[in-house]
Amino acid sequence: MVIAHFRQLRVYQMAFEAAMKIFELSKIWPKEEKYSLTDQIRRASRSVCSNIAEAWRKRRYVAHFISKLTDSDSEGAETQSWLDFALRCGYISKEDYAELDQQYHSISGGLVKMMSEPEKWCGPANLS
Repeated sequence: MVIAHFRQLRVYQMAFEAAMKIFELSKIWPKEEKYSLTDQIRRASRSVCSNIAEAWRKRRYVAHFISKLTDSDSEGAETQSWLDFALRCGYISKEDYAELDQQYHSISGGLVKMMSEPEKWCGPANLS
C-alpha cells in the first residue's frame, strides 16, 4: 500500500489513539491539575500527532523530515514522563499506565525506524 496521507501512517494512528485515551482518562482528574498535569499531558500527546503530520508535509527535505520526527519522539517521551506523574498521583490505574507506556514505546520505535530509513519516505518521488 502506498501511503498518500499522514493519517494512513500506522505510527500516526497509534499516536492519535493514545492521545484520545489520555484525553478520556484525564477528564476526571482533579480541577487543581487543569493547568499543570492535565493540560501538559494533553498538549504533549497531541503534539506527537501534529509533528508527524508536519514531518509528512516536509518530506521533500530529509533534514526537516527527520527534525519533525525527532520532535514527535521527544513529545512522546514527555508524555511518558507525565504518565509517570499521573500514576504516582493515583490518577490512572497501573493497567492504563502500562498500556499507554507500551503504546508510546511502540510509537517511538516506529518513529526511530522512519528516521533511520528516510529514503523510503523522502524526496520528490515520494511526494505524490
